[in-house]
Amino acid sequence: MENYNQTSTDFILLGLFPPSSIGLFLFILIVLIFLVALFGNLSMILLIFLDNHLHTPMYFLLSQLSLMDLTYISTIVPKMAYNFLFGDKSISLLGCGVQSFFLTLAGAEGLLLASMAYDRYVAICFPLHYSIRISRRVCVLMIMGSWIMGSINSCAHTTYILYIPYCQSRAINHFFCDVTVMLTMACINTRIYEYTVFVSTTIFLLLPFIGIAFSYGHVLLAVYQMHSADGKKRAYSTCSTHLTVVTLYYSPFVYTYLQPRFLHTPIEDKTLAVFYTFLTPMLNPIIYSLRNMR
Repeated sequence: MENYNQTSTDFILLGLFPPSSIGLFLFILIVLIFLVALFGNLSMILLIFLDNHLHTPMYFLLSQLSLMDLTYISTIVPKMAYNFLFGDKSISLLGCGVQSFFLTLAGAEGLLLASMAYDRYVAICFPLHYSIRISRRVCVLMIMGSWIMGSINSCAHTTYILYIPYCQSRAINHFFCDVTVMLTMACINTRIYEYTVFVSTTIFLLLPFIGIAFSYGHVLLAVYQMHSADGKKRAYSTCSTHLTVVTLYYSPFVYTYLQPRFLHTPIEDKTLAVFYTFLTPMLNPIIYSLRNMR
């Protein structure tokens, strides 16, 4: 039986895959998804950077989305792959801090998705005012605001996780250092901190999601009033695509971090985490590029 209390400073990631042929198959599948996400997001960033025709607010926002996806998928999969291949499941406290920072930074993606929804809302509902409402300056401010607010939120949560005392088993029943799971190993009462997680989730995920739904509600109403059948088709296609991606990203996050800790189960947490850590970074460049480049 493995010893999960090897050191007093390191944690043990129990991982996502069972030690069997099924686990090997799932591992290969996740690595393939990672490679597709890596190639897709890097290609998106380079294409937008190199092509002057794509230097527009919509594609600038899309490049930042790809960059955010790259940051946190790259902090999870390489470490998970190393642990699985070499049987070393340990991760240092600093390593956990790095993973925690980039994963909580994913809250910035929630704000960025809301900015992208606003961009599409203005483009469809107020096309004549688009160049004024979504100027280069406004676009830069939306991106800087997403990164800065997300970084501040991330630093606060990461600092707390790094400095609280841990006295129970250091085996993390997850495939990355998830904040909600690490709280179960703390020696102190974390109830107040759990309220801050609730507040952060509400600000960075729930409220942007409501704003996105509100924006697309107006978009669909405007589309319904269009006279051009071709315009309606393109607008409906854009809305359905964006809403699909947004729902896949927000729903697992919101469900995981707004749910009380005592209701969490390891299997449920891992399954939901697969959506926002692996699937959406892979789907974002594929879906957005196919729709936006038509």
